[in-house]
Amino acid sequence: QVQLVESGGGLVQPGGSLRLSCAASGFTLDYYAIGWFRQAPGKEREGVSCISSSDGSTYYADSVKGRFTISRDNAKNTVYLQMNSLKPEDTAVYYCATGPILIYYSGSYFQSRMYDYWGQGTQVTVSS
Repeated sequence: QVQLVESGGGLVQPGGSLRLSCAASGFTLDYYAIGWFRQAPGKEREGVSCISSSDGSTYYADSVKGRFTISRDNAKNTVYLQMNSLKPEDTAVYYCATGPILIYYSGSYFQSRMYDYWGQGTQVTVSS
C-alpha cells in the first residue's frame, strides 16, 4: 500500500526556517518524480518544488527560488523541503506527491493531475 506522510510543519516567525519531510512507504523512491505543493485558505493549490529521485535534479517555483531547497534520501525513502527566510505568504498546508518520473523530464513539474499519490498535508504558519 503506497503511502506518503508529511511532517515538520508548525508555527514560525517571519525569517525563520522549517524542514518538511515526506516519508514514502509501500514503494521505493528510485525512479519517481516527487513534488511539493501548497494550498493557502481561499487559494488554489500551487506547485512549490519538484525533484527527480533518480538523479536529484530539482525545479522550483519562482516564489520560493533561493529560499527553499528540495532533496531526497533514497536510503531513507524520504524527500525533504528545507524552507528558509520564510514569509507570511508561505503560510499554507504543504503536500507532497509522487508520480512517474516522466513528470520531471517532460517539464510537467506542477501538473497535479499527473501525480498518483498524495500525502495528507502538514500546516505551515508564518506569523509574528
